[in-house]
Amino acid sequence: MTLQELAAACEGEILAAPDGEVAVNAAYTSDLLSDVMGNAPPESVLITVQNHLNTIAVCTLADIRVVLVCHGRDIPDDMLAAARREGIALLRTPLDQFHASCRLAALA
Repeated sequence: MTLQELAAACEGEILAAPDGEVAVNAAYTSDLLSDVMGNAPPESVLITVQNHLNTIAVCTLADIRVVLVCHGRDIPDDMLAAARREGIALLRTPLDQFHASCRLAALA
C-alpha cells in the first residue's frame, strides 16, 4: 500500500511524508504503545488515537513506517516535527480505529 492508497481508503489526509515512496505491507491497531513495541510488524502502519511525541519514538524503535491517527485528532507541532525528522509518514483520519482498520484490510 502506498501513502496515497492509505489516505484515500480511510478518508485521510497526509500530514508528513518522507522523501521517496513509502510502502507498507501490514497494519497494527493499538493505543497501548508498549503493545506496539512488542507486537507490531516492521514496515507497517500503526492505527491509533495516540497523538503525541512518544508515538513517533515507538515507531522508530519498531520500524513502523506510517502512523494513522484516528478520530480527526489534532496533531501537536512536536509530533509533526518528529515524524518529519525521523522519516515517518503521518496521516489523520476522521474514522475510528475499527473502521480505519477495516478499510485498510480491504486493500490487502
